[in-house]
Amino acid sequence: MPTTFDLAAQLGEALEQRGATVTTAESCTGGGVAHAITAVAGSSRWFSCGFVTYANSAKHSLLGVDTQLLESQGAVSETVVRQMAEGAARVAAADYAVAISGIAGPDGGSDDKPVGTVWFAWLGPDGVNAKKYQLSGDRAAVREQAIKISLQQLLHRVTGCNTV
Repeated sequence: MPTTFDLAAQLGEALEQRGATVTTAESCTGGGVAHAITAVAGSSRWFSCGFVTYANSAKHSLLGVDTQLLESQGAVSETVVRQMAEGAARVAAADYAVAISGIAGPDGGSDDKPVGTVWFAWLGPDGVNAKKYQLSGDRAAVREQAIKISLQQLLHRVTGCNTV
């Protein structure tokens, strides 16, 4: 099983081969995806910036997420992560983006969005795809799984190959 560093290194190689760039829009991972990416030497060639938008106000002011959507659907929703990915790609002028918003726990869950619920959106030349995962474990485990999923699916979108 590849580590987050391995995935980030493979992602960087794939992006460099294509002359493409990536950005991140993170909430529950708190910059963990950007941290994994910048652990790779030379990542500045394919990663210029990432956004940690933990508060809804930051999602709106930095990424342009609609405040009405945040209020009606909540930050942990498909429409919000889609807007986060689109906003990050636009602001960073990146070819690819990943957005993550979820409930890492131990508190904050509800019946319809229990702890471990994480929404992801990946943006690339073919548009935006979003998917919800129900992750397990404690806060650290949920965050680590979310970081790995983000990188695996970014790599898949850039290369067209399944990495899992």
